[in-house]
Amino acid sequence: MGLFSFLKKAGASALSKKEAVKVEKTDEIKKLEAKLLNTQKTVLLQQIVTGLGVKGKDLKVKLNGDKGKVTVSGQVGSNEDREKIILALGNVSGIAAVDDRLIVKKKTPEAVFYTVQKGDTLGKIAKSQMGKASLYKEIFKANQPMLKSPDKIFPGQVLRIPAAKK
Repeated sequence: MGLFSFLKKAGASALSKKEAVKVEKTDEIKKLEAKLLNTQKTVLLQQIVTGLGVKGKDLKVKLNGDKGKVTVSGQVGSNEDREKIILALGNVSGIAAVDDRLIVKKKTPEAVFYTVQKGDTLGKIAKSQMGKASLYKEIFKANQPMLKSPDKIFPGQVLRIPAAKK
C-alpha cells in the first residue's frame, strides 16, 4: 500500500480523446454510460431549480431519463414557488412529465397553466384568460425568472396564469 508517483505527461495516451483505447461496449458499460448521462442531466435540472431563487427545504430532483419524467420533492413556501419549479422543469426539452411531490407550507390560490399556441402573445393570452390584454404584465411577472422578456414566448411553452386577485 502507498502512493506511487509517475510523470503525468509520460506513458500511453489512453485518456486523450484523440487516442482513446477502443473498447467494445458491453451491456454493463452501456448501462453505466446511461446512468452517468442521467446523473448529469439531473444535476442540470437541479441547477435550473436552484437558479429560480425559490426558497425551499430539501428540494430534490430525480430524472427517469428513459421516460422523460422528472420527480421533484421537498417543501416550498407557496403554490407560486411550486408552480414555478414545475414549469421550469417541464419546459426543458426532453422532459415529458413532472411528478409533483412538493409540499406547500402556506396554501395560496393555484394558478392556471396555459400552453402557448402559434400566434399567441402575452397580451392575447391575458385577454383570453384574464379578460384584459393589459394584464399581460401580470402573466410576465408570474413567469419570471423563466421569461426574460414578454416577447420571448414560443408555441408549446407552458405558462402560469396567476389566480385572480380578490
